[in-house]
Amino acid sequence: MVTSRQTVSYLKQRFREVGLQPATRHGQNFLIDMNLQQLLVDSAQLEPRDVVLEVGTGTGALTALMSPRVAAVVTIEIDERLQVVAAEELIDCENVTMLRGDALRNKNHFTREVIETIEGQLAAGEDRQFKLVANLPYNIATPVISNLLSAPVVPTTMTVTIQKELGERITAAPSTKDYGALSIWMQSQCEIEVVRIMGPSVFWPKPKVESAILHIRVDPQRRGQIPDLDFFHEFVRAMFFHRRKFLRGVLASAMKGRLDKAEVDEVMGEMDFGPDARAEQLDVETMLRLCETVRRRLS
Repeated sequence: MVTSRQTVSYLKQRFREVGLQPATRHGQNFLIDMNLQQLLVDSAQLEPRDVVLEVGTGTGALTALMSPRVAAVVTIEIDERLQVVAAEELIDCENVTMLRGDALRNKNHFTREVIETIEGQLAAGEDRQFKLVANLPYNIATPVISNLLSAPVVPTTMTVTIQKELGERITAAPSTKDYGALSIWMQSQCEIEVVRIMGPSVFWPKPKVESAILHIRVDPQRRGQIPDLDFFHEFVRAMFFHRRKFLRGVLASAMKGRLDKAEVDEVMGEMDFGPDARAEQLDVETMLRLCETVRRRLS
């Protein structure tokens, strides 16, 4: 019998039964407020045709909530002992595929197994669509969210619990301390909604920071206006590598051996940038235009 009652007492009992302790190195903080578990699932707007990726199976509570609503759930857990607990929880969920290991091959790529499993589930039915829904471990939240936008299969939406600070970076405006490459990369392709801010008490063990539920909708039209996504991704990261330096110097450094200083000055003039311009002042549209101006010169 599947249960999704992930309360503190339930977790402590199950962990005692199998001799487990939450592993901080894996970012194991379990969402214990059942109303918020439900809010996370409801915010994902799941449909019967959906193939859902969950990174961090945990005890399987969120997986069990999603399974009846969708075509398939692909869930991956790095902790072998915890996966045993989840397997018992999900024994009756025939549309759940459980994977064990790290979802990421490296900081920029998902493992092939994850991608191939999602591709297989998408091909198993007509008109299926891919979504990410997860209570993401803090230590891998950034690469999971950002790398899915350049993965072989891109989700239509991502609905996640993450550290509040990361949510602030994703949604930051120009000329603020949190604005950076991640802000531009996400906002250039997505509509982002902060669904709820959550205090530490809704997790076990309690983290030392606040968290947030984010609903991120990938906008195909925005993505289609970026001629070379890989180039744009690398370009934006390069522009914020030395975020306090003036933009001219950052451009010259990033394009060393590809554009000389005179060409960099021509780009600055074409964009009507003054000598004191900085990357953190540029909004998303301006950064897109700057990137395309540079890319055209290089090609």
